[in-house]
Amino acid sequence: MSNSEFQKVIVRPVDEYNQRLVAYVHPPDWLNPRPADCYDLVVIGAGTAGLVVAAGAAGLGLGLKVALIEKHLMGGDCLNVGCVPSKCMIRSARVVGEMWNARDFGVNIPRHIDVDFPAVMERMRKLRAGISHHDSAERFQKLGVDVFLGNASFASNNTVVVDDKTLHFKKAVIATGARAARLAIPGIEEAGYLTNETVFSLTQRPQRLAVIGGGPIGCELAQAFRRLGCEVVLFHRGSHILNKEDADAAEIVQNVFIQEGIRLVFNCQMQRVEKTIEGKKIYFTCNGREDSVTVDEILAGAGRVPNVEGLNLETVGVEYDQQRGVMVNDYLQTTNPRIYAAGDICMNWKFTHAADAAARIVIKNTLFSPFGLGRYKLSNLVMPWVTYTDPEIAHVGMYEQEAQEKGIDVNTIKIPFSSVDRAIADGEEDGFVKI
Repeated sequence: MSNSEFQKVIVRPVDEYNQRLVAYVHPPDWLNPRPADCYDLVVIGAGTAGLVVAAGAAGLGLGLKVALIEKHLMGGDCLNVGCVPSKCMIRSARVVGEMWNARDFGVNIPRHIDVDFPAVMERMRKLRAGISHHDSAERFQKLGVDVFLGNASFASNNTVVVDDKTLHFKKAVIATGARAARLAIPGIEEAGYLTNETVFSLTQRPQRLAVIGGGPIGCELAQAFRRLGCEVVLFHRGSHILNKEDADAAEIVQNVFIQEGIRLVFNCQMQRVEKTIEGKKIYFTCNGREDSVTVDEILAGAGRVPNVEGLNLETVGVEYDQQRGVMVNDYLQTTNPRIYAAGDICMNWKFTHAADAAARIVIKNTLFSPFGLGRYKLSNLVMPWVTYTDPEIAHVGMYEQEAQEKGIDVNTIKIPFSSVDRAIADGEEDGFVKI
């Protein structure tokens, strides 16, 4: 399939902002360049990891030939369906949260807060489009990167095919990321459901929303939609939300959810979904008891799976798993020593900043280590992360429970915010710092 025949990418709704977004990150009139004789580095996937690898390698001033391949939208999840749109929505929702508590600060706000949901989503699309030029095909072309839009697959140990063009390489990097896991619930495909890849296309507020999954994505969006005026029910298989976070911190967030009117259903098993005149009816069991709820939309926030399909990894001896993704060693090298991987395709840390850090390791190990400048390990990273609920949970390094499981003897210091003057002044006394 030639580049001119490659399917046009459409981001809905098709308004001026999404058209501007697409014009930057998958321009419909883009012509793939004539391939170089041989590339020092071919990068498959233009999400965070791929963009950082390509820009970093091209910007070293060594005259390296670098190719970057993307089949959908440059910028990947972070720009298009992750960090940027979700944080825009969460910011609008946080304003509502502040207004709910305004009376505690001596500010009288009318009891009814009018949330203009279409305007919230339009603001998100406007800001996303305004940011998108940083990840644009044209910008990376000006950085000296050959940008190819199309489907990539390995053809041999040193070639990648993009549509009708063959790219020869010395080294390659797989950075194709991950996507929302499909839900194995009878009837849900027929009823239809949202994921992080489609929820930001909403233009009208669903009055009743079911969120499946009590991890970071599910919790962040459940609270945002609740504050923006939805009735929200959150389903979770565990006994409390945010299982991987500190239990004390998760309990604080859970209590806030209850106070804000989010219905929490724990220890549940989803049985089936039916599309009815009243809406989408979800049948479930909770602690052995059968129940049901009818909603307008269902949002899946229950895990992610790696994008390994179509790459023809078997041809080049790259081992992978359908759930864990591409297998890499501590240097982010695959089972083919010429091919590396970075980001969600191969890492347990599925964060934008983790993909960025991994990309920098890949640059050093692919381009510097052959000259005896040392190799860098993924395990040397100390990873921070934040769950963007309100209140937020911020964390770096190991949790106390993790340390104990590894047999590490630890002392724990816990300082409640109720003893911190600034927290008292801000009315944020429920939290704590734990070291």
